[in-house]
Amino acid sequence: MIDWIRVAELRDEIGPEDFEEVAELFLLEVEDTLSRLPGAMNDTAQMQEYMHFLKGSALNLGFCDVTDLCSQGESDAAAGRLTVDIHRLKDLYVQSRAVFEAGYAKRFAA
Repeated sequence: MIDWIRVAELRDEIGPEDFEEVAELFLLEVEDTLSRLPGAMNDTAQMQEYMHFLKGSALNLGFCDVTDLCSQGESDAAAGRLTVDIHRLKDLYVQSRAVFEAGYAKRFAA
């Protein structure tokens, strides 16, 4: 569910002292975008844009399953199909975030 190698790489790139702030900003932006998805259910271009953003954010934080679902949604939207299951995506994000927060505290405790 979480690519801990990617998390460690990002943490090393930006520094441990700044990582938590950057991660929190990513999470806030993801949640804002997730809240906008219902309004894009009839707009393939908008959905493609949202899926692209969510895919990138999820990839940065190592949320593998969310990344995969968003990648598929982005590809489908680019092909003119709106296949994103918003509830599934939101649930997967919530699960991933919980695993991320619990695992991060254990793996990177000072």
